[in-house]
Amino acid sequence: MSPALLVIAKEPVPGRVKTRLCPPCTPEQAARLAHAALADTLAACARAAGAGRRVLVLAGRPGPWVPAGWEVVPQRGAGLAARLAAAFADCGEPAVLVGMDTPQVAPALLTDGLAALAGADAVFGPATDGGYWAIGLRQPDPAVFAGVPMSRVYTGAIQRARLAALGLRTADLPPLRDVDDIAAARAVAADAPGSRFAAALAEIDARVAVA
Repeated sequence: MSPALLVIAKEPVPGRVKTRLCPPCTPEQAARLAHAALADTLAACARAAGAGRRVLVLAGRPGPWVPAGWEVVPQRGAGLAARLAAAFADCGEPAVLVGMDTPQVAPALLTDGLAALAGADAVFGPATDGGYWAIGLRQPDPAVFAGVPMSRVYTGAIQRARLAALGLRTADLPPLRDVDDIAAARAVAADAPGSRFAAALAEIDARVAVA
């Protein structure tokens, strides 16, 4: 069975997404960047090889921005750790999950993550801010996430240690930078100059310069 590819994301609504970009961005500009990042991520996932299913695990309502061929399931659970566990449980099969904060992710890297589950129990992709951008499991297991503190500079280290403590053979992916503040946004845009995200940021910067 080919692993599923999951994207966990929020509906790009002003005031609910990318709030750490405000300021200098307005809530509307932050939502525009979130929309672009999600579009880039979904496009990369669509081009990745080896996915049996593509599932958007969404907080909010789906809109016309959801590409054809994607299943949409609601996020459930209190807190990110519970929502991650629920995403794997609801999928019910081997899966690799990524967020919407790494619009620079390449389809080939996602392909590598999916392929790694053929010989490993888990896949782990650290983020440069101390979190992680990808996690994959051959079998859903709530113990992977139970009690792991999220959105901390040590989240990735604790999550990786939990995989080891559970005896899971884990394949590691290269680190990527998350878009968590404006400095990171500019760095990510520079890494992916042809992305929707880079174009959206350039448009916002141009309007600010004119103003």
